[in-house]
Amino acid sequence: MHDTFLRQLTPSQKKAVLHVEGPLLVLAGPGSGKTRVIIYRIAALIDSGIQPYNICAITFTNRAADEMRQRAAALGASGGAHISTFHSLCVRILRRYAAQAKVQSNFSVYDDSDQKRCMKQAIKDCELDSSNFPPGRMLDAISSLKNQLIDADTFKAGVADFFSKILAEIYVRYQKLLSERNGLDFDDLLMKTAFLLRDSGDVCGELGERFKFLLIDEYQDTNHAQYTIARLLVSRHNNICATGDPDQSIYRWRGADVRNILAFENDWPDAKVVRLEENFRSAAAILEKADNLIAYNQKRKEKKLIPTKPYGKDVLVESFEDEVAEARAVAQQVKELSDKGASLSDIAVFYRVNAMSRGLEEAFIRHKIPYQVVRGIEFYRRKEIRDLLAYLKVLVNPDDEIALLRIINTPARGIGKITIDRVHSYAGRCNISVFEGLKKVEHIEALSKGAKAKLSAFADMLDEFKKDIDGPRFHGDRLVPAKAGIAPLAQRVFDESGLAESLRSEGADGQNALENVNELINSITAYDQQAEEPSLLDYIQQISLFSDVDGYDTSSERVALMTLHAAKGLEFENVFIVGVEHGLLPHERSTAGENDDELEEERRLLFVGMTRAKTGLYLSYARYRTIRGQMLRTIPSQFLFESGCDFAESASSCHSRESGNLYHDDNGNDNRSVPYFTVGQLVRHDSFGLGRVKEFIDMGEDSVVIIKFNTGRTKSLMVKYAGLSKMDGL
Repeated sequence: MHDTFLRQLTPSQKKAVLHVEGPLLVLAGPGSGKTRVIIYRIAALIDSGIQPYNICAITFTNRAADEMRQRAAALGASGGAHISTFHSLCVRILRRYAAQAKVQSNFSVYDDSDQKRCMKQAIKDCELDSSNFPPGRMLDAISSLKNQLIDADTFKAGVADFFSKILAEIYVRYQKLLSERNGLDFDDLLMKTAFLLRDSGDVCGELGERFKFLLIDEYQDTNHAQYTIARLLVSRHNNICATGDPDQSIYRWRGADVRNILAFENDWPDAKVVRLEENFRSAAAILEKADNLIAYNQKRKEKKLIPTKPYGKDVLVESFEDEVAEARAVAQQVKELSDKGASLSDIAVFYRVNAMSRGLEEAFIRHKIPYQVVRGIEFYRRKEIRDLLAYLKVLVNPDDEIALLRIINTPARGIGKITIDRVHSYAGRCNISVFEGLKKVEHIEALSKGAKAKLSAFADMLDEFKKDIDGPRFHGDRLVPAKAGIAPLAQRVFDESGLAESLRSEGADGQNALENVNELINSITAYDQQAEEPSLLDYIQQISLFSDVDGYDTSSERVALMTLHAAKGLEFENVFIVGVEHGLLPHERSTAGENDDELEEERRLLFVGMTRAKTGLYLSYARYRTIRGQMLRTIPSQFLFESGCDFAESASSCHSRESGNLYHDDNGNDNRSVPYFTVGQLVRHDSFGLGRVKEFIDMGEDSVVIIKFNTGRTKSLMVKYAGLSKMDGL
């Protein structure tokens, strides 16, 4: 590798980059140049004689994969190397080996909305009430099973209790509906790929030869299915490079298992381990507090965050009367930063749950501060966007019944529900798809002559559109259009389907929708220009796998509002984290039981949020917050104290600027109506056992005590409700 490139690396980065054969674990702290290491490692492998074709780099978001490809191209190292997300790789494998995987190569990838519609139908078919078996809950349960590589038949064979038997019935029906519609959900992509590699030695061997070097970014976020896929892909050569950080594992709720990275050295005993501890992003003051916080976690690999920047300004902790005052203050502080020259695009506000964005949005509107809520998939949920995409989905996969039924009378063409039901019933009796049923409307006696004409005209229109994708014609695992690019086809469908004219007739609302469709077609044009081999199937796949962060526009001069989960992988000069309260952060679910796993994940979540900040970090909490329509008293998160923010001493390393009185009652009087505790005092709790007081916050009758119990857990408790016993003399 060229010496110029190597001189840009630290000694630890260089060790990771120049490693060639055998397993490698790169423990990369936040801001440590992880992506640079991956890109330079690809370049170094190619420089050592490895063919780009034999390199596969996997990450977790389309945005990260795009950035990786662009940076690799700048080094001249991307040609032929496969760089994508896990799900995109699985789609490619399943299309290439469709017969062996027992799927059709033109399958649709069902997004969240499609999955929910399919699940509602499955519950209905099982003659169950969706109020007792909510579709979202059923999807979550089935997703968890698929992540553990438990298919419907296996699960059904092993169930015993009532709920599991019902779930098994729903699971079987849901999978049957997906199969009938030639669809796979996100979890199917992983599960079916894992089964393919497990059950077909030839396929596993062929892919192992193809991908002789596997690089996996964010390894701490892999679930069991992804872990299995990785192990099978490298089973013949063990050339796996896993890059990640146990301290940034924040997706347990969707199957991520931090044990995968913690056990890496057990899985590959000869693995080389490189720690990237130097942080090039954040001021030392921020890293100090983040390091203090994450040290409370037990399930981690020890490392320090070594700052390369000066100490900088202290982390600021503020309390406010309620969420309205908190949002107003954040908006005012953002305005002050902007007035001093800070770029709005380099400022972000993080919160634990999406519902918290509303108050912030109202405050930003009042202060006339431009902002964007980073929830990118919202664009693709708009009716006009889903309508056009449904047409394109049917052209790729005519068996996609959800998409077909969406467009059959959109825009209105006189095809009513009774007519659709009769076609649907006929297709069911003949064991054919609804699309095939449209081709045989002359045989459906229950239909009127007029209805048959309308249905035939609709089917003929789709056939005309399909000619633009040459039949369609498959080239390998790609559906190749006859014309250059997908955008001309999308424009034709929009115009000739009647969608465009329908929107034009709707006045101002229709004009907004037209602009949205134009933006969609612009994005398709950009895809045509960037893709090596543009195909409709590939484009539809990308849209289906779109995530929140993929929709984040970094170029606009607007403040970013997002959840802490969405903030992963991003960085900003100034970061505000609101609602750092017990019950929100950590979330109430994580403190309900004795299992520390969820509490540790909540701590990691705040750690991730804190380490997104470069120079300014502002933490805040409200003393009262409206929860489920009620104004409730809150207490500061234990994480504030664990990070080293001492509220008792305003001169401490974390300054607290109070917007109200923290230490006395509302009249400004000392209040000793509840027990007073001293730091270090031994106490007993009925549920948590023995512990020592770490902090006592004198707030009169609302006083709070922070206790580290002998179990290792640290809890923030309101004294008047805690029922603590002082263990004097011990």
